Amino acid sequence: MTFDVKKQFSAAALGIRPSPIRDMFHLLRQPGMISFAGGMPAPEVFPVEEFYAGASVLREQGRDVLQYGTTEGYPPLLDFLRARMAPRLGRAVSRDEILVTSGSSQVCDLLIRATVDRGDYVVTEEPTFLGNSLNMYNQGAKFITVPCDGDGMMVDLLPEKLDRALADGHKVRFVYTIPNFHNPSGVTLSLGRRQKLVEIAHRYGLIIMEDDPYGSVRFEGEDLPTLCSLDGEGCVLYAGSFSKILAPGTRVGWCVGPAELIRTLAVFKQGADTSTSGVSQALVYKYCASGALDANLPKIVDNYRRKRDLMEAALRKYLPPGEAEWVTPHGGFFYWITTPRIDGRELFERAIARKVAFVVGGPFFPNGGGEHSFRMCFTFATPEQTDAGVKALGEAMRELLPAASR
Repeated sequence: MTFDVKKQFSAAALGIRPSPIRDMFHLLRQPGMISFAGGMPAPEVFPVEEFYAGASVLREQGRDVLQYGTTEGYPPLLDFLRARMAPRLGRAVSRDEILVTSGSSQVCDLLIRATVDRGDYVVTEEPTFLGNSLNMYNQGAKFITVPCDGDGMMVDLLPEKLDRALADGHKVRFVYTIPNFHNPSGVTLSLGRRQKLVEIAHRYGLIIMEDDPYGSVRFEGEDLPTLCSLDGEGCVLYAGSFSKILAPGTRVGWCVGPAELIRTLAVFKQGADTSTSGVSQALVYKYCASGALDANLPKIVDNYRRKRDLMEAALRKYLPPGEAEWVTPHGGFFYWITTPRIDGRELFERAIARKVAFVVGGPFFPNGGGEHSFRMCFTFATPEQTDAGVKALGEAMRELLPAASR
């Protein structure tokens, strides 16, 4: 008789939803597959030689960085981040207001643990980043979703939604937003809407998690003020990451917020992983302190700008005219394509048959929807793959249109 381990699973474990991107990995590994699916940086921009040179930190500080580290983070990296973030956040950052994490997704995980009881509500954009929304769902959260347009979350719709939830006796814990080059929609929250969102958070007593992994990957235009810099009352938790500006394999992110919240997140982090890898933190610090981050970031942005331009040109060239809608992203990693007359899942099946992968829109909608949309990442594929992949996608779309429209 085989032991049935599932009999010991909690109700939460029995009800979890896996990431559809993780489930797609077996498809993405097929020979010849062109992937626009995962939000992966381009491997050619990874600073391998500079990182290798930074390994000298193991000779210099090996006995320290190979030991258990403090939960809050590697002190030299903390001080580097405090200095670097001060202009962007509009103020000095003290040591008790910052926490190094294992990627920015851990910030969201810790915030859920610290604030959400099963059945509580979280506000997200619609669509929203599925990695964090799945984590919210798997830990018992429910969702108030706010549609997006070309200027980001339509925040004027939020008060009515909050009033309705509160009148029904629900607790709303925080707003989760990616204001810059949103994942998956690629749009940026306008200045007016940023100001309005902070005002709403103050009025309703809500935390805002400002997830900003793409903020430094800007192709054109001027940076907008962070939500954190617009907040004078301490309601914003800002999250950053080295995954998109250095390499995701480092698994180093950080958050800045009110000291009391940071202390609570640190306690939950102690139980999760004790601390972020001391070796990774030391290597990242060595890389940054050498000036390599500032030297290489413009090269990374230039690489992604060229790839954005190539995908934009391919979309205009190959997709059936009038059958696809998108907002051209001014930074980040993603295009969000809406196809009013074509079902995204049907298109996915046709595309996979042509060795082209993307992520269908449905999983980005926590409360359902998105059947006629999909996400495409432009940073990972080569120029040749982008052209061939979008061409194949256009062919698949034409197959699904009525004969008179092809």
